[in-house]
Amino acid sequence: MKKTITFACMHFTVAFTVAYLLTGSAVVGGAVALVEPAVNTVVFYFHERVWKKFESQSKDQDSEQQLSSRPEQTFASNEMTLAS
Repeated sequence: MKKTITFACMHFTVAFTVAYLLTGSAVVGGAVALVEPAVNTVVFYFHERVWKKFESQSKDQDSEQQLSSRPEQTFASNEMTLAS
C-alpha cells in the first residue's frame, strides 16, 4: 500500500509540474493534477479488461496449436485385434 500511495503522490506531482510549466497557472496545474490521474485510472481499468480478454484468446489459440501439433496415434490394421 505504501508503494501505491507514493506512486500516486509522484503522479500528482508530475502532472501538476508539467501543466504548470506549460501554462504558468497553478489553478490549471492543480486541475490537471487532479483530473488526469482520475481519468488515467478509469482508462487503466478498461485497458486491463481488454488485455485479459486478449491474453485469454491467446492462451486458447496456443493450446489449440499444441493439440493440433501432437502426432495422432494410428494403428495399422494388422496391429489391432479384438478380444472375444
